[in-house]
Amino acid sequence: MPKPIARSKTRKAVAKRFKISSRGKVMRSQAGRRHLLSAKNAKRKRQGSKTVGVHATDTARVKANLPFA
Repeated sequence: MPKPIARSKTRKAVAKRFKISSRGKVMRSQAGRRHLLSAKNAKRKRQGSKTVGVHATDTARVKANLPFA
């Protein structure tokens, strides 16, 4: 029997942190929303809740760890 071709598995840590948008962009959540929220104003907390795109230099590394996304 021939040897099966090895397939790359999804890195679950990457799958929990990043999502692929419908246009193919890699999206991430912003840092700074876990603690010390009383010291931050409402605008900063509200804008921190949005997802942002990953920098172009990092997208290939993230997509390599998400082979089925």
